[in-house]
Amino acid sequence: MMSSSERPIGQSPSEGRALELIPSPVSLAYGSGEILLPFHGRIAYARGVDQSLGDTLARTLSEEIEAAIGLTWDRARGDRWPSCIELGLDHDLGNQEYRLTIGDPAAIRIIGGDGQGLRYGVQTLRQIIRQCGQVLPVLTIEDRPAYPLRSYSLDVTRGRVPTMDWLRHWADILAFYKFNQLQLYIEHSFAFDGMSESWRGKSPLRPQDIMDFDAYCAGLGIELVPSISTFGHHYTNLRTRGLRDLGEFPENADRPYSFIERQEHHTLNVTHPEAFEFSTRQIDSYSELFRSDKFNIGADETFDLGKGRSGEQAERRGVADMYADYVIRLCDHVRHEGGLPMYWGDIAVSMPAVLDRLPKDCLLLNWLYDPKVGEGKVRLVAETGARQVVCAAVHAWNTLLPDIDGAWQNISRLSAYGLKYGAVGAMVTDWGDYGHINDPRMSMPGLAYASQCFWKMEGAEKSRVDRALSLLAYGNADGSYMEGFTRASHCVSFGWDDMVRYMELDDGQGGVNQDVAEFLTQVDPHVWDEGFPDNLEGARRGFMATMAGRLGDVSAHEKGLIEAEKTMGRAAAGGRGLGVQTMQAQLVALEGQRIFNRIGWILAGRTGIVSHKATHQESWATADDLETWFETYRSVWRHVSRESELRCVSSLIWRYADMLRQDDRE
Repeated sequence: MMSSSERPIGQSPSEGRALELIPSPVSLAYGSGEILLPFHGRIAYARGVDQSLGDTLARTLSEEIEAAIGLTWDRARGDRWPSCIELGLDHDLGNQEYRLTIGDPAAIRIIGGDGQGLRYGVQTLRQIIRQCGQVLPVLTIEDRPAYPLRSYSLDVTRGRVPTMDWLRHWADILAFYKFNQLQLYIEHSFAFDGMSESWRGKSPLRPQDIMDFDAYCAGLGIELVPSISTFGHHYTNLRTRGLRDLGEFPENADRPYSFIERQEHHTLNVTHPEAFEFSTRQIDSYSELFRSDKFNIGADETFDLGKGRSGEQAERRGVADMYADYVIRLCDHVRHEGGLPMYWGDIAVSMPAVLDRLPKDCLLLNWLYDPKVGEGKVRLVAETGARQVVCAAVHAWNTLLPDIDGAWQNISRLSAYGLKYGAVGAMVTDWGDYGHINDPRMSMPGLAYASQCFWKMEGAEKSRVDRALSLLAYGNADGSYMEGFTRASHCVSFGWDDMVRYMELDDGQGGVNQDVAEFLTQVDPHVWDEGFPDNLEGARRGFMATMAGRLGDVSAHEKGLIEAEKTMGRAAAGGRGLGVQTMQAQLVALEGQRIFNRIGWILAGRTGIVSHKATHQESWATADDLETWFETYRSVWRHVSRESELRCVSSLIWRYADMLRQDDRE
């Protein structure tokens, strides 16, 4: 047997296996033996610890112990109470740093460099108790984060508005994995006064919701930062009668609703005399609801700038200067009100003339989502002296099943580049394009990967994080749950994004929607070298041809999804970590993807991309399965989300059911 000094770092002496921690600590050294948590125990925090914080952390630990082993412990304040778990501060440690010791000889001590460090030590102990129960290994952990700012951005505007209960639950999870900032991305789903035409029927968040949630996050050590669109991404706002004149193309405000156009056409006409007042009015009223001094003004993807009503000015001044001037004005306004501006950096990074002009004391959110992302754009921003936050992605939107491997590659690569070039923070984004079909619980892998990579990149391995996530989130000790989940993510033949694009190629009159055609040529320019077909049948056939390889694997993907479901089901059986509703959400996603794949195969047959053509009975049975599945999906949606824009998803699903029942001879 190895002595304690010979054991690999992270190797448990009791069972010969590593503790599964997310994120893994900077330093973990085991001692000899174990300690047994007593039947009657006490958690005490030193008088130097803020009383509210100490009460919260002691209660959190007490609840974790009770959930794990059924024992109810006492809590106390002060240094004169004999205790089993002691919480304190040592200002010789750095900000967010902590030291956790178990077994000296019997007590557990968590010492933080500040209140946040103490919080993170408590979260680590919770993870240890969750997997070890009453018998804990003797150890010492010295730990601190690589990035001082670790943020999560959640889309709450493009289809889903979460319930407040679920938002609090998600904030609890973020705290558990040591995030310290959260942004709720909003376009039109907040009930601004005088804008009811925008948010009507969208189940909007209200001021009291934000203030209550801000207080809840503060209690967890998470900074809730306001994030609203102030320049681009005003699709819904600019379709209203009251605000359409502020857009670049008010004449298009009454076009049929489109998931794709929603992502493409949404930019303010900055030459309109009321545009700036509209932007700042939103900033001023919204910022008052938050404790944070930061404000994310958005300013991303302003695709239409200079192409519509502002075209004449764009010819004189140039789009780059128009963009930079407006963002500078918005940043100046935020600073004047005592805030620190943040903005998405895609436009600035793509136009050096803009990047050079924008203020360097703001926070540039440098979002780069390619799984194979390189370091060039991170280096570019660093060379200007701008303060940047590198922003990766959970890779879970536009799909029922997340791209788990893509999320790891993107997050791990970008985290490393940010550290190399001195980024002040890191963010992981969770979007809801195309109606937010993705259940937010599907983002857990991306959340866990970001937790690890933002805290400690050195030695970070996907397999280890997957194993830890299987245990901590899904109650599965051997890692097989995440193996099944990852396998399922490889079995997408025809995704939700494909379904949206195929359907929206129809302009509603049997012709080709030119906006969708233009978008598709940008996505795959090499595919359309000979031009985009000018008739709907040809356009759809060409689009399906881009997926011929995937659609040829439908049978293999069907088997893969079934095997993944079996693996996940076996792994979750009896697991404490996976709730019934979460398991249901994942089963619904797996079943839905099987049906989506089958739809793609049927459409490929109808357009001649594959040789087999579905029978009348197969098409009708698939329509029945789709509608039956979607009723369950709708109920699962409501577990975590308000009604919001579920009807938009419903409309597309039912159009597919109707299409499947059409006789090919018609």
